[in-house]
Amino acid sequence: MAIQGQEGCYHEMAAREYFKDCEVETVPCKSFQAEFDTMAADPRVLGVIAIENTIAGNLLGNHELLRQSQRQVIGEQRLHISHVLCCVPGQTMEDIVEVNSHPIALLQCEVFLQSQLPKAKIVEMADTAGSAKIIMDNKMMGHAAICSEYAANLYGMQILARAIETNKRNFTRFLILQDKYSTLIEMDRMRVNKSSIEFCVRHTQGSLTKVLTILSFYDMNLTKIQSMPIIGHEWEYRFFVDMTFSDYMAYRNALDAIMPFTTDFMILGEYIENLMEIDV
Repeated sequence: MAIQGQEGCYHEMAAREYFKDCEVETVPCKSFQAEFDTMAADPRVLGVIAIENTIAGNLLGNHELLRQSQRQVIGEQRLHISHVLCCVPGQTMEDIVEVNSHPIALLQCEVFLQSQLPKAKIVEMADTAGSAKIIMDNKMMGHAAICSEYAANLYGMQILARAIETNKRNFTRFLILQDKYSTLIEMDRMRVNKSSIEFCVRHTQGSLTKVLTILSFYDMNLTKIQSMPIIGHEWEYRFFVDMTFSDYMAYRNALDAIMPFTTDFMILGEYIENLMEIDV
């Protein structure tokens, strides 16, 4: 599976949790674009991408990368994001003069850093797990990384503090991706109850309202609706919609019914909703 980040990152955790009964080989990628390029180069490679976070919101760039790719969504995984502060073994909190991590992780731990390490230099890095690996590989004394406990243990680091994120209800939703024409992972149509679609609406009065009304009529439960401006078409928007349903045929009939009111319609994936909740 292609992942964005170094081994030990949250993307790898999500991949291993989703395929917990399988042996998973990960292919680290430096960016989301690099991840999609890796998947495009080999249809046998699956992928996992973060799509939204309960604190940071939607990753709009990943919506567009998915739309432009030859990938389909075959599943989702929700992961509780909890950070630790770790360092080369043999140090204490008083020894730390610099903290490295991904900018979002640093932001999520801002209160802890201000209260516990107010004089430490804060340095943004490309990845949480990657920060830990660099510090450990180079035996960088006085440096600490913010990452998952899984990454800290993977690289043999000493954990100075756990659960240092400000908001403990920090969850990220990941999408599991497969080549559109691959049959490596086949979905059980009897269990499919969620779909991700994207479309534009015709530039006429009430077009979006008509689409939403039709979906409501067919008992589609919209769990997410995200708009993005269409570059080069001022004041026109593309919509990404997630919906859940209990009747697959009613869902397909709903899609047929909205077609006359949409353009550039695409089913991004049909899959099984992940309802796992984690107590925090």
